[in-house]
Amino acid sequence: MKIQALAGLTATLAFLPAVLVAHPARAENPEHVQQLVDTRMCAGCDLSGADLSGAHLIGVDLRGADLSGANLVSTNLEGADLTGANLAGANLTEAFLTNAVLNDANLNGIDLTRATMYHAQVSGASMQDITLTDAEVFGTGISIGGD
Repeated sequence: MKIQALAGLTATLAFLPAVLVAHPARAENPEHVQQLVDTRMCAGCDLSGADLSGAHLIGVDLRGADLSGANLVSTNLEGADLTGANLAGANLTEAFLTNAVLNDANLNGIDLTRATMYHAQVSGASMQDITLTDAEVFGTGISIGGD
């Protein structure tokens, strides 16, 4: 009996890595993604790890939303309200953030390569280790270097 149980456990453990590799973890809440698409309002939503690349999210309400690790490549967030949102580690390459509100947001580790960020509000935002390669930043309170 013990040998059969051990054989079953061994087979299960051998199968487990294949399942984990075949189905990468996605943390976002699919209902929240649909809510964002349908209503353009998703304050406090879990969109962590979501693929929103190329989306037109002009003027959306994402106050307090979790967008950590999200793919926002080429996303248009013009006038979006991201007050208090968590964007840690998000990819905003070539994103458009003109007039976006990012006050008190967590922007640590975001990639803004070739992003356009004009007149965005970033008061109280945490911005450690951000990438600004070839970004166009104008009228936005981002300084380079130091604490």
